[in-house]
Amino acid sequence: MHDDLLARAQAWLAEDPDPETRAELDKLIEAGDVTELAARFTGTLQFGTAGLRGELGAGPMRMNRSVVIRAAAGLAAYLKGKGQEGGLVVVGYDARHKSADFARDTAAVMTGAGLRAAVLPRPLPTPVLAYATRHLGAVAGVEVTASHNPPRDNGYKVYLGDGSQIVPPADAEIAAEIDAVRSLDDVPRPESGWETLDEAVLDVYLARTDAVLAPGSPRTARAVYTAMHGVGKDVLLAAFARAGFPEPVLVAEQADPDPDFPTVAFPNPEEPGAMDLAFERARATHPDLIIANDPDADRCAVAVPAGGDWRMLRGDEVGSLLAAHLVRRGVQGTFAESIVSSSLLGRIAGKAGLPHEETLTGFKWIARVEGLRYGYEEALGYCVDPEGVRDKDGITAALLITELASELKEAGRTLLGLLDDLAVEHGLHATDQLSVRVQDLAVIADAMRRLREQPPASLAGLAVTRAEDLTRGTDTLPPTDGLRYTLDGARVIVRPSGTEPKLKCYLEVVVPVADHAGLPAARAQADGLLAAIKRDLSAAAGI
Repeated sequence: MHDDLLARAQAWLAEDPDPETRAELDKLIEAGDVTELAARFTGTLQFGTAGLRGELGAGPMRMNRSVVIRAAAGLAAYLKGKGQEGGLVVVGYDARHKSADFARDTAAVMTGAGLRAAVLPRPLPTPVLAYATRHLGAVAGVEVTASHNPPRDNGYKVYLGDGSQIVPPADAEIAAEIDAVRSLDDVPRPESGWETLDEAVLDVYLARTDAVLAPGSPRTARAVYTAMHGVGKDVLLAAFARAGFPEPVLVAEQADPDPDFPTVAFPNPEEPGAMDLAFERARATHPDLIIANDPDADRCAVAVPAGGDWRMLRGDEVGSLLAAHLVRRGVQGTFAESIVSSSLLGRIAGKAGLPHEETLTGFKWIARVEGLRYGYEEALGYCVDPEGVRDKDGITAALLITELASELKEAGRTLLGLLDDLAVEHGLHATDQLSVRVQDLAVIADAMRRLREQPPASLAGLAVTRAEDLTRGTDTLPPTDGLRYTLDGARVIVRPSGTEPKLKCYLEVVVPVADHAGLPAARAQADGLLAAIKRDLSAAAGI
């Protein structure tokens, strides 16, 4: 085993085009560090519907130039196999470590394979790449990003020509082509021949962002904004200026791209502490709302004044607010969400006489809903302009929520007040998450096995009326690794995360409420039920 491991490491080292990872691997081989070598050479990073994502470093189980070149070669072979020879592939990238290198390698591989490649002019938000893929008539788009993962990670996300992310079976077909790449020496990588796009592509995207707002709507709400050390700032500021909103007050410490994300443990607005600096800025400047993007600006978080301080809205709350806003504007088309998002969207759409669809988790599914007009996912992802961007877009979502805040402000009302109105109209829909981050993925597999073998009969004293194993698929959903429990007045979904070593449990309780006076009691009841479901579910899963 030891000799075999060493031989694989040495073969990898001989091909590695990156002096940094070569030096790193050379050191491990010299030191005979079997444990670390095994961690890097036992298997390969798997290319799936989220593309690739992993920690930077040398070896096939890490993100590095060798892995990216193989991925690009596999994608190129897949596209050519589909008759796309000579087609255009657009490449975008964020400001993480190695992103620009990975983007350049991808462009070189596409050019060498007889496809045309165009690279975005600089690190830009993921939605700009998703837009450019459609706008330029490309056969595929690649975004180099690890979104809101830790600083040491990077990733590789693939869009096909319709501008939405890959779904099965394309992922497995691309993975098979990647596996077929024998040696990097077989992959031509010319030094030039691809195009670097100019700012015009961004200008067209920005022109498109205006279309999400109603002509003549109020534009008075003042925002504090954080880019979370990512690439959102310039594009968001430009979009807000075009729309005529007051210029957002920046969280200066997090405004500019920094791949080390020095002020946050995880650069995800949902993680504890990530919004602390934004709250500080808001306490000093008293805006109407706080807006945060994640590092690649495809997600949008919102916080509002509440009880003398600031409160982060849940993704489901923002999702419902945007839906109510679009309904009031009279939009037509299908409202869609993932199964882990709040059932309130279905109630809002139903009352407005609009079609509503539920999909598997991820915008790769939401974006494919026929006749889509609005889609959202509880993990802070909102698609408010599906004709422009077939994916979540944190820039246009920020514009739309700020328009809604402006309209409410002009009427002497607030976003929280509108949430109260929705609760009285449709019932209080309260959501929460039980999320367990693990070092050992076996913990997740064990928890899922326990729940399958001994499904809970009740949670928080509520009978489980239906237990579904989603690996079998349903009438409306393809198979996925997940469990869904329907309870009397509640719903629970348990699934392993597709992008992080986490087990995620999504909880929702619905409490009927007769009028505004009944809201405090309904909230207390919902909080109690959610806490009890969490406790009982943890016990049932053994986590």
